[in-house]
Amino acid sequence: MRPQELVDAVVKAYDVRGLVGEQIDADFVRDVGGAFARLMREEGATAVVIGHDMRDSSPALSEAFAAGVVAQGLDVTLIGLASTDQLYYASGVLDRPGAMFTASHNPAAYNGIKLCRAGAKPVGQETGLATIAAELVAGVPEYAGEAGTITRADMLDGYAEYLQQLVDLTQSRPLVVAVDAGNGMAGHTVPKVLSTIVSLDIRPLYFELDGSFPNHEANPLDPANIVDLQRFVLDQGADIGLAFDGDADRCFVVDEQGNAVSPSAITALVAHRELAAHPGSTIIHNLITSRAVPEQVGEWGGQPVRTRVGHSFIKAQMAETGAVFGGEHSAHYYFREFWGADSGMLAAMHVLAALGESDRPLSEVMAQYERYASSGEINSTVSDAAAATEAVIAEFGDQVAEIDRLDGVTVSLANGAWFNLRASNTEPLLRLNVEAADTDQVQAIVDRVLGVVRGRAG
Repeated sequence: MRPQELVDAVVKAYDVRGLVGEQIDADFVRDVGGAFARLMREEGATAVVIGHDMRDSSPALSEAFAAGVVAQGLDVTLIGLASTDQLYYASGVLDRPGAMFTASHNPAAYNGIKLCRAGAKPVGQETGLATIAAELVAGVPEYAGEAGTITRADMLDGYAEYLQQLVDLTQSRPLVVAVDAGNGMAGHTVPKVLSTIVSLDIRPLYFELDGSFPNHEANPLDPANIVDLQRFVLDQGADIGLAFDGDADRCFVVDEQGNAVSPSAITALVAHRELAAHPGSTIIHNLITSRAVPEQVGEWGGQPVRTRVGHSFIKAQMAETGAVFGGEHSAHYYFREFWGADSGMLAAMHVLAALGESDRPLSEVMAQYERYASSGEINSTVSDAAAATEAVIAEFGDQVAEIDRLDGVTVSLANGAWFNLRASNTEPLLRLNVEAADTDQVQAIVDRVLGVVRGRAG
């Protein structure tokens, strides 16, 4: 049995995550493995596949989780070092539930578990994590049957070959590609997936696997963490720069001038390619993605579908609509051909293919997908997110054209600009995203919203 407050702190909306030694340890993780195995056994599963990232704590924790699984009568395949999308590949091709040990971009002291059903289908708070949490509190019942077995397999070659079949880069013009792995799992996967393609000259930065992240946080969503890549692109005369997060399920792009490319523009580019291959298909985008995305998807004959922020919502919509592709402004990209799961590597390959097919530099290739200016996500600490949100709405008064409450509140203004305010699921934060016709309009809205929000902060 585990204290309710501990379980509540560690079992998040989408995964299990906490401080190693304080919140999660081998015993705790063994129980999580047991509870997960019980849930999967009830759904008909007979085996689980487990991978882990490069954090010092990951191998031992993954072994403890495996012990919990086999104690419940299910077999385990350990694939060792893996990116999160490599684990999704294993879950898909083996058709079994999976567990990935990673805390993504969190600091070295953290670790966690991303869980999925067979075929990389998500396990979130409402689709299994709440059940697992309840068993952790009540105590995981012992299994009276025979224990499962543990085997080991290397899935990296198969993962690389699968991706290379989905996006053909063999016809690309020669490209110099700067890659910042952030000492994370892209240092494991990029050499196998991209370095074997003769047209790509890969220039590596921070490829050494090191869970202490000695060079910078493995979180490219923070502009401070792509400064090294931006400089490296210019130093190397690269055609493109790629930055991956710690578990390499997200990819960020820098153009040949060292400028960051908006994930919304990447979403539009990949959507364009997928609609060319699958005309009339559905494209998923979350509600903080640029409005250029649904506009262009419609212009290209596709069907845009808007969803809440978060991979469990995107994956559910992917399954429900049969969408060919989905994109989030946080640089998660989801593919029907990849079991509806997200893959930073596959998104990167689409961008490389588009660039390799063109005789123009990346900045010109991407210009057609950029229509508006945006703020990026701005966080404010607040004690009462709901009150702050309503105060902001009141501030804009009769300038408000429409209010949408799908996820937080999205306010469309009479001049065509819009902003979204969303409360964090896990922290006392209010997240702001703004989009408008130009940077001056964006800044004016940001200043006005933050003036209200931070005036009430505390």
